[in-house]
Parts: sequence; C-alpha cells; structure tokens
Amino acid sequence: MNCGFDVYLVDQPQRGRSAWHPAHDNQLRNTSVQRVEKMFTAPEQFCLWPQAKHHSQWPGKGRKGDPVFDQFYASQVESVASDAITERNLQQSVAKLLDKIGPAILVTHSQSGSAGWAIADIRSLKVQAIIAIEPACPPIMEHEVFGGKMHLRWGVTHNAIEYSPPLKNATELKLIQEIESQGDDLSHCWLQVQPAHQLPNLANIPVLVLVSEASYHAAYDHCTVQWLRQAGVNVDFIRLKDLNIRGNGHMMMLEKNNIEIAGVVIKWLETHVI
Repeated sequence: MNCGFDVYLVDQPQRGRSAWHPAHDNQLRNTSVQRVEKMFTAPEQFCLWPQAKHHSQWPGKGRKGDPVFDQFYASQVESVASDAITERNLQQSVAKLLDKIGPAILVTHSQSGSAGWAIADIRSLKVQAIIAIEPACPPIMEHEVFGGKMHLRWGVTHNAIEYSPPLKNATELKLIQEIESQGDDLSHCWLQVQPAHQLPNLANIPVLVLVSEASYHAAYDHCTVQWLRQAGVNVDFIRLKDLNIRGNGHMMMLEKNNIEIAGVVIKWLETHVI
C-alpha cells in the first residue's frame, strides 16, 4: 500500500470472516501448536528437513508461551479440510472479484498457491502477474515431511486446469521423476514426459516464485518452477539466500527482515509489470 497499490486482502471462502456453516459446508481442520512450532516458527529446534537449521528470523522464541508466538497462534483459524474444495471455491470467488475490480496482480502464499494458477487459468486477461511465495506443494507428490503422497494431480493444481493438447483426466499426464536431484538436500522433481502438455492460459502472465532459505519449500519449489517452465510458463525463480537474505522460514512476511523481502518483490514488479 505504501508503494501506491490498491490492496484486496481476501479471506478464503468458509474461513476467517467468510463464515463456515455446519449445515452446508465441508469438514474443517485446525493447526496444532506443535505443528506451527515445527513447521513455521521454530523449525530450527526440530530439524525435520535439512534447511531448517538455518532458520533465525522469527521475532521471538517461536514456542508456546512466547508473546509473539501466542499472538500469531491466536490469529490461526480453522479451514476446510479438503485442499481441492478450497482451491475450487477460491478460484470461483476471486474470478468474480476480478470481474468487478478489473486486472490485478495476484499474490499467493502456501496453500493458496495452487488457487493462483487456477484463477489465472479462467481469468488470464485479468491477471497482470502472479507472485507465488512458496506456493502449495511440489507437482504430483507431497514432500517426504508431509508423507510423500500424491497430491497435486494436475501438476500445479488439485482440480482440472486447461492443458494443450487437452486432457480429459489427470491420469493422462505422462510422468517421469528425476533420477538425480539438482543439488544437495533438494527433492527429485516430477516432470512430464516430452513433449509436454502446455498451460496456454498462463503462458503470457509474468510469474515470480520466491522461496526462503530455511523453509521446507527450499527443498522443492524449484520443482514447481520446472513444471511451469516445461509447460510454457514464463517464470522467474528467486531464492532469497542467493540475494544474501538469510534465515527466513515459511512465514517470511512476519519475520524480522520482512521489509527487505518486500523490497525484492517490488523491484521485480517494477521490472516486469509496473
């Protein structure tokens, strides 16, 4: 907002101020104190993935009883248990918002990352750019820390997205996994067998994928980038550690150096969009 943007902060349908109703809506889930500590606020104390040891930017001890942690945890609300339903509902609601307000830059983070691709798929002319901050899971399979199960069946989305040549079902995607990873502590990516189906509705939208040094996403966000590039999407990929911005986790926007990170995003926008 300080940079002159009109900002729409969107509550996911059936979450936060967008009320959930037990008679009509879907099963909910919540996030435990332990999960928040391990994944977001104090991963360096648990080291569930190799990069976690570098985490240092959370403003506090990151554990229950610390006032910063308690304030953050108090802000957490239940969400619909099905990521596919959340993605579909968010796609439909944001598409309607874009119809009202006109073209906009989408900024997504974490779970909402898959919805960003889905929104752009049906409103490609109204999405000026996508800034995907550690978006969702890697293509096809979850990371081992989450169990390594099949997840994003359509590559970068849970629900159907338009490919060319067209697909009737996600099972028509022909897949191959890297034999060797691209570096130490990096996931083996799933890709399409060539020639790859393209994502035509995303092809003309500038995309930034940004990942921190210490998040669990540091192990696999390059896989999302590879999938998108293989499918014809114009993607820039920034690892904050390559800019000497160190120690951040998945909730980088709440951490001590968040203004420095925001500057990286603004600089990218000035180059590619504004």
